Amino acid sequence: MRWTDINDIAIELCDAHPDVNPLAINFVDLRNWVISLDDFDDDPDRCGEKLLEGIQMAWIEEAS
Repeated sequence: MRWTDINDIAIELCDAHPDVNPLAINFVDLRNWVISLDDFDDDPDRCGEKLLEGIQMAWIEEAS
């Protein structure tokens, strides 16, 4: 997965952290959790706030 695979990342985060409210996570932790996903293979420094917001929003949708 790459940073642009927002929906895939959201699904993986939902599976990896089922008890976490996506609204309650800060972007530093979110970034670290994405980087630590087994299927994630992209440059950790290529992400910005806009991508993290997109991932968080997709995660919220996936969790609901």
